[in-house]
Amino acid sequence: MAVKIKLKRVGKIHAPQYRVIVADSRTKRDGRAIEEIGLYQPMLDPSLIEIDSERAQYWLKVGAQPTEAVLVLLKITGDWQKFKGLPGQEGTLKVAAPKASKVVAYEAAVKEAADEPKTPAPRKVAEKVADAAVAEAVAVAAADAAVLAEAEAIVEIAEANAGEIPAAQAEAAVEAAVEADVVADAAAAVADEAVAEAVEAVESEGS
Repeated sequence: MAVKIKLKRVGKIHAPQYRVIVADSRTKRDGRAIEEIGLYQPMLDPSLIEIDSERAQYWLKVGAQPTEAVLVLLKITGDWQKFKGLPGQEGTLKVAAPKASKVVAYEAAVKEAADEPKTPAPRKVAEKVADAAVAEAVAVAAADAAVLAEAEAIVEIAEANAGEIPAAQAEAAVEAAVEADVVADAAAAVADEAVAEAVEAVESEGS
């Protein structure tokens, strides 16, 4: 029985792959194989060529004839040179760099995440912002309350000494009191708004 070592195509139309098989030379191209001794994937870069060297040597020694395509593959792997006793038995096969293990990549990502400086929880940050806003609002309100108290004292003095203080000074004191009152109201509004925003920030982080 004449035996050949040939390629058997498998895979999709636009992504061909081949099995290196040993088969009766009378069988069809995709017929039954006696043995499968290798794999060839030409679409990869570099092409993937896997040959069971021990089985290839066995079949070559018992007279199996490689097709031209398989002969090229055997020369690349060095199996043909080994069979013939020629130099270059190491072959010229190019091997793709091994892909990084997913487990190793995952462990590296976990370690990197663990090494990063920890940041305070969002709720803690929101509470600190709220406390700062409330403190600022209280300080503004206290300062404006002092201004209002001073203005009211000026008005009282002006009223008590209405006959002795010129009209212009009394009018200026009244205007100062009114202005201080307006400023105090505005400060109170700002304080209320700051407190409301701080409370809303804390509640939104907690939900």
